[in-house]
Amino acid sequence: MPFPTKKIPTTKTARTGNPLGAIRTTGAAVTAAVAALTLALTGCTRLETTAPSTVRAEPAVTAAATEAARFGTVDCRVAKCVALTFDAGPSENSARLLDILKERQVPATFFLLGARHIEKYPELVRRMAAEGHEVASHTWDHKILTDLPPDGIRDELERTDREIERLTGRRPTLMRPPQGRTDATVHRICRELGLAEVLWTVTAKDYTTEDSDLIRRRVLDRTERDGIILLHDIYAGTVPAVPGIVDALKERGYVFVTVPQLLAPGRAEPGKVYR
Repeated sequence: MPFPTKKIPTTKTARTGNPLGAIRTTGAAVTAAVAALTLALTGCTRLETTAPSTVRAEPAVTAAATEAARFGTVDCRVAKCVALTFDAGPSENSARLLDILKERQVPATFFLLGARHIEKYPELVRRMAAEGHEVASHTWDHKILTDLPPDGIRDELERTDREIERLTGRRPTLMRPPQGRTDATVHRICRELGLAEVLWTVTAKDYTTEDSDLIRRRVLDRTERDGIILLHDIYAGTVPAVPGIVDALKERGYVFVTVPQLLAPGRAEPGKVYR
């Protein structure tokens, strides 16, 4: 039975859905876990967020803070940019996803889980960083942060950050709260830890279907300039949908960037929420 939906104060309505209910298991357990944790940040909830265009309009920061990924420099003040993001990996599907992104020269932002993911696939975390992708946090065990005491929130974030830094040499500056659930306490702890929160504007709800064509259509129907696309490479239908998503959006004139590139020459500020 799904958890009850929590309402979150926000200043704008976005097409959002549950960005992960369950960690992959097997057989009937997958179905049960997804069903139990499939709930939406649906319409008309309210949360203070900052748009990429607002950040880009702020005074430029240092050159080091706007360092471009190895895919090349993109000025999203001019280009029609979009950020492709993946939650809850790495998984057994991530190597194929990285092959696709490399073939098409597309950078992505990966919000990674610690338990049973980072600890199971450390070589994929290293590869993500080595190939120019942004490696960020989705917490250690996908606990709902707004249900935890401050020490629990801090542990979920710090443990993941330490492991990513150990593997990549770089501490994350971005995080995505499980199910997008956040509040003032989460903001405060993120600010203390140097983390900005990143939500999304487009979701394919790929946790509800293995139909790759449907996932592709959902993304293409909803993507606009400055879009932050939420997908999960842990689900069977998602990675096969990625080539069609990338090719179609490129044909429409979109340029793929990481989340930090989407905000440049500004940058995400710890403790704030971006969408």
